[in-house]
Amino acid sequence: MPELNQTPVIRVRGLISRFGAQVVHDGLDMEVQSNEIFGVVGGSGTGKTVLLRTILGLRAPDAGTVEMHGRDVRQLAVADRSSLVRSYGVTFQSGALISSLTVAQNIQLPLREYYPVSEKTLDELAELNLALVGLAPDAGTKYPSQLSGGMVKRAALARALSLEPKLLFLDEPTAGLDPISAAAFDGLLLYLHSQLRLTVVMITHDLDTLFRTCSRVGVIVDGRMISDTLDGLLQNQNPWIHDYFHGPRARAAEKDTHG
Repeated sequence: MPELNQTPVIRVRGLISRFGAQVVHDGLDMEVQSNEIFGVVGGSGTGKTVLLRTILGLRAPDAGTVEMHGRDVRQLAVADRSSLVRSYGVTFQSGALISSLTVAQNIQLPLREYYPVSEKTLDELAELNLALVGLAPDAGTKYPSQLSGGMVKRAALARALSLEPKLLFLDEPTAGLDPISAAAFDGLLLYLHSQLRLTVVMITHDLDTLFRTCSRVGVIVDGRMISDTLDGLLQNQNPWIHDYFHGPRARAAEKDTHG
C-alpha cells in the first residue's frame, strides 16, 4: 500500500500540453504516492505517452509543473538532474533494446554511463539483473532478435532496474504478449514491487494487468485526469470511464482477478 502523509513521489499540477491548435492536456493534475503501482489509461490521442515524456523531462510542458520527490524537474541544476535520472528506470513499449548489442551489453549500458567498474563486475551485475527478471544467464549472450516477445520485455526491465531505482516507469509493458506471457509479466512486476519496494507508474491498455497489479488508476478524460482505486472507478458515472470499466473485457478481467 502507498505510504500516506508523505510528499508524493510524483506531483503534476495544471499540466497543459499543446500541439499547434490541439490541446491534449488541459489542466491535468496527477499524484503518485510512494510504493504504489499507479496505472494510466485513456482513449487514443489522450496523451498518455506525452504525459510520460513530460514527467521524464523529455518534453517541456506548455504550462503547469511537474515535481519528482518534491522538486520541480525543470528547475534542477545539471548535477541534480543527473542524480534524478539515476533514481528511476524506464521501459518503452517496444522494449527499445539496441539490436546490435547483446542482452547483457544492453543491461550494462546505464552502468557504463554512471559507474566506472570493471568488465568482470559488469558481467556479474548483468547476470544478477537477468536472474532478477527470471531470465537464464545464457540470455545475456543473445541478441534482441533472438528473444521471444516476453523475453524482450524482461530484458528491457532488467536494464531499467540495473541502477537499482526505486521508481519505475513502464509504457505498455504487456503490449503484444499472449495472455499467458502477460500474466507471467504481471506476476513478476508484483514480485519486484514487493521485494524492491518500487513505486511504479504504468501506461497500459491491458485490463487484466490493471485489475491484477494496480493500487490506483488515473484515467485521462477531456484533457484532465480522474484518479481513484479500481473499486472507485467502477462506481464512476463518467461515460468513457463507465464504458471502459464495464465492457465485456473489463467484466472478464475483474472476474478473473477477484474470482
